[in-house]
Amino acid sequence: MSFENMGLEPEFLRALEERGYTEPTPIQKEAIPVALEGRDLVGSAQTGTGKTAAFLLPILQRLGGGKRGKTRALILVPTRELAEQVLNSARAYGKFSKLKYAAVYGGVGMEPQTRALKSGVDIVVATPGRFLDHMGRGHVDSTKLEVLVLDEADRMLDMGFAHDVNKILDSLPVERQTLFFSATISADVDRLARRALNDHAAVEIGHRTEAAEGIEHVLVAVDKTEKRGVLAKKLEEMPHGRTLVFTRTKYGADKLARHLRKEGANVTAIHGGKTQASRNKALDRFKKGKVRVLVATDVAARGIDVDNIAMVVNYDVPRDPEIYVHRVGRTARAGARGVALTLMSPDESMMMWGVEKFMGRTFHRHVVPGFEPAVAPVQPREIKPVRRAGRGLGSRRGGARRR
Repeated sequence: MSFENMGLEPEFLRALEERGYTEPTPIQKEAIPVALEGRDLVGSAQTGTGKTAAFLLPILQRLGGGKRGKTRALILVPTRELAEQVLNSARAYGKFSKLKYAAVYGGVGMEPQTRALKSGVDIVVATPGRFLDHMGRGHVDSTKLEVLVLDEADRMLDMGFAHDVNKILDSLPVERQTLFFSATISADVDRLARRALNDHAAVEIGHRTEAAEGIEHVLVAVDKTEKRGVLAKKLEEMPHGRTLVFTRTKYGADKLARHLRKEGANVTAIHGGKTQASRNKALDRFKKGKVRVLVATDVAARGIDVDNIAMVVNYDVPRDPEIYVHRVGRTARAGARGVALTLMSPDESMMMWGVEKFMGRTFHRHVVPGFEPAVAPVQPREIKPVRRAGRGLGSRRGGARRR
């Protein structure tokens, strides 16, 4: 199925063509036709599968011409970075429409957002807390809301937004279309979905333990004190494209960025301790290729949607195996190839083993000459993939009613 025979209007096909998108991704093939029918939908897909277009294109087509004064679509996201990404995508896909958009999130002043909302916008992209602030001040009229999107619902709940999301749900019209996207379906996500959705269809692309096929996983065993030296060496050897480096702490991100600069790398860092303006500037420079390496914490990196990332680096092995899959999913997108480099110190070997058990595969432990760890790594035996019985949200007629 192509974009042309999905039933999209010419103005959106033209916008897609301008961006170089000719073939829909699997999540787009499955989700767009269902959403265009007006049905509620729950979608589960890996990072980087094109889910933003999967919900934006049906919304843009449904809303048609702009009707200033009323908010007609609300897209809730967990972070301000993701809010900006979705806003930019809406502007790109809706380039030839008359719809108006605004993004509202914390960490910046409310006044510009208030002016935008009061002037009348069709689509609002928002983090839950800041949207509630605007609602409480009477800046938003959602009585005519037609579509609600909950994007990265699992991350919203992980970040403690459950109360805010439920409060927003209480305030919205019952008669609406709801599109619900989450990488994983935990018990908490399941409960939220059952409340928000009605007579929904379900689309699942891939498995939550799987990373993209085009990723080459490289695991290097190294002492913690030597990680910076190994990374500097690998940056010289590995693909000369955009590199996204993950660290566990804000302090670690800044310290690593300073060291890499001394080694001659073109690098910048983003984390929750930096202002929103500086984070936006750093991300923009990374997107435009003005800096090759971006060092980030997991929280700051949520919502980063940058094409052609050649390598993702796990400077610290993540404690949660699912975070590994999310991190490395930012490379090898849309059928491309990429590298996932993980630097594992001896005290992180058990966490790495947890990642391998979760993914159902093992990775060869490499050692960089001159940076051999004090404790030689043990090569694990091959393990068979284990499919966990997950909680599903299948399509059902007369599903959970909204309260």
